[in-house]
Amino acid sequence: MSTQELTSSIPTKCTASALWMGPRKKVILRLEQMEDSPLEDFSADERQEHSVFEQLLDLSEEEILHVRELIGDDTKMLKFAVLDWNTPKGAVIQPPLHRNSKIDHGFNHELTGSLLCPAGLDWSDPDSEMSVCSDQWPIFLYAHHTYDTDDPWCSLLRSRLLVCAYKHVFTSPSSVNKEPKAMRSGNAWLHGTSLVMIASMAYIATQVRFALSSSSVFSRTDTTTDSETFYHSLLDLFKDPDESMEVNELLTWWNRQVFPTSTAAKRPISTNGTLSKIRLKQLAAKQAADFNSS
Repeated sequence: MSTQELTSSIPTKCTASALWMGPRKKVILRLEQMEDSPLEDFSADERQEHSVFEQLLDLSEEEILHVRELIGDDTKMLKFAVLDWNTPKGAVIQPPLHRNSKIDHGFNHELTGSLLCPAGLDWSDPDSEMSVCSDQWPIFLYAHHTYDTDDPWCSLLRSRLLVCAYKHVFTSPSSVNKEPKAMRSGNAWLHGTSLVMIASMAYIATQVRFALSSSSVFSRTDTTTDSETFYHSLLDLFKDPDESMEVNELLTWWNRQVFPTSTAAKRPISTNGTLSKIRLKQLAAKQAADFNSS
């Protein structure tokens, strides 16, 4: 799930610290045991968990605590900002939404409920009843909150709300209403980030979804929002080889919105170019090998 959830079970070089004792120790030991076995012996989820484990092993305890603090800051800032971005200038949300409590947010309010409504369902239908699962993606992920039943990829993850949230977190709050500039600025520059990554897109979508919800604590144990499943459902799509062309186009679009001068913001790989053909051939060979081994 988010780095906050991942880092809660990742050991540091200071393995004797009390921070990593208790329930976390079981996760650490299980991950360490995987080091002695081939990754092919484990499930896809376990391999993904192990990959994160390896990437974060070199972080110091201080760095991990800093990451947690940053995620907490993102959650607090977006809780208010998301409401402001969905309120027309000079208008007031009716009925009013509490700022100090989220009890009337989520599906309890017309504004937040309409944004969280799963794509393909009609929020305005008074007779409709919905039981929403975390892998039913909300309409706010789509540009202009419009979902095409014949082409679910169309405008997916291209909403203004997501772009505002991304800029707010990764560049600076003041950059939200400004045109992208050639110079790098804000948090992105400080952390050496000059391109949008699939994990950061999934992270922002998860944070916005939580901000709109009625849940008060951003946690993997929250069964109301089930943010972990939602986050991984997006990553599953991004990492699906069959969707690589769409994902590549999506990343290009995002980098044009946030980092227009980066090389990643240039036109996507040509579908009839040599590189594209090589990748398609590799994919076909892999699929054939998988089929023969099954």
